[in-house]
Amino acid sequence: MGTKKDTWREIVKDCIFCNLDNSRIEKENSFALSFKDLYPVTSGHTLVIPKRHTQSFFDLTGEEKKAMLELLESQRSDLMRSDKSITGFNIGVNDGTDSGQTIMHCHIHLIPRRSGDMKEPRGGVRGVIPEKQSY
Repeated sequence: MGTKKDTWREIVKDCIFCNLDNSRIEKENSFALSFKDLYPVTSGHTLVIPKRHTQSFFDLTGEEKKAMLELLESQRSDLMRSDKSITGFNIGVNDGTDSGQTIMHCHIHLIPRRSGDMKEPRGGVRGVIPEKQSY
């Protein structure tokens, strides 16, 4: 008899997301799941991944993208409801080694932001190249 993990995703031996402990899963649907980041940028930092192992966001099917966005919105709603200090979010995907992707299983970061959490937030995701953040 297979475990729950065996029934919902392809197991890729050296992928930490394919071998994620089921107890970490917060939400799931037919094609995706979400869980808290082990190395959060801010409190509540959540990851949304497809159940199927694929490296690139651009290799996802339409159904997978839709499922991931549904979980992204659901997690955002839960975070907003449970933490009134949240005033914004950064949503990001690192796609490929040169973009900073270190886990080669597609994932979307949902990073809650709070007023005053950094001196100058202007430019947001443009900060991936620090000298381009402020414009």
